[in-house]
Amino acid sequence: MFIKILFYEIRMNRGLAIGLLILTGIVWSTGGFLIKLIPWPPLVIAGLRSGFTAIIIFFYSRPKSFRFGKSTWAGAICYSLMVVCFVAGNKLTSSGNVILIQYAAPVYVALFGYYILGERSTKIDWIAIIIILTGLVCFFLEELSFQQFWGNTLALLSGVGFAGLTLFMRKQKNDNPIDSVLVGNIITFLVCSPFYHNGVTYEPVNWAYIIFLGFFQLGLAYVLYSIAIKHVSALDAIIYPVIEPILNPILALIFIGETMTSTAKLGGLLVILGVVGRGVLKEYFIVKENPS
Repeated sequence: MFIKILFYEIRMNRGLAIGLLILTGIVWSTGGFLIKLIPWPPLVIAGLRSGFTAIIIFFYSRPKSFRFGKSTWAGAICYSLMVVCFVAGNKLTSSGNVILIQYAAPVYVALFGYYILGERSTKIDWIAIIIILTGLVCFFLEELSFQQFWGNTLALLSGVGFAGLTLFMRKQKNDNPIDSVLVGNIITFLVCSPFYHNGVTYEPVNWAYIIFLGFFQLGLAYVLYSIAIKHVSALDAIIYPVIEPILNPILALIFIGETMTSTAKLGGLLVILGVVGRGVLKEYFIVKENPS
């Protein structure tokens, strides 16, 4: 509630909203290396992180009831798939691989948007899809161990979950879209709860990491994003959060010495090019068609 009051008292404008998007991308980018620093099983990390996130989202959204529509529940399940696969993928392959493969989610949005929202893909979408899929193939062309292969595969599933969350949040008309994030975190916390008694240790530093991941890296970041998105263009919403997949592998290199192969870097570059290029071109043609 405090966060809501704070930002409603500040007169929001595009400049401030862009600042919030950049801050969101920076906070999101800390997830990869922090997950690797916690020596707990992935389901324990995912569940406890979501438990703390649910607290922040609940006090922000203040749902009037827990009687949600089908789209809210579908989005919540997709969200849970996204966060569990993201954490598990980070334990099996490099942080850079996970975030860049997940960032290919617009491919799945374009492919499944017609069936869920009735939106047809344009020529720009299909060009972007080809570029992004080429980038994804690069991640699987390098010499992968069995563990790395499954890490990359889980990152793919995380991207599918992210795309599903995006589509079902957009489908919600009478509901508050952020409720999908709230319910998804509650589902994740409950589903992972059977594993807590075996995987949790009590070193203060690990709990500090998990609390930061829950309250700030997911919780506060989603709140800031939901506020900022209302005051910027669609292009802004695509361009500025791209700092996450760029900064994530850099932070992993600085804090844990993790590197990416040349093939993975090429794949990541193609994914970012496809996503950002699609956003720029679609925004350009929208402005051109509607110059007012």
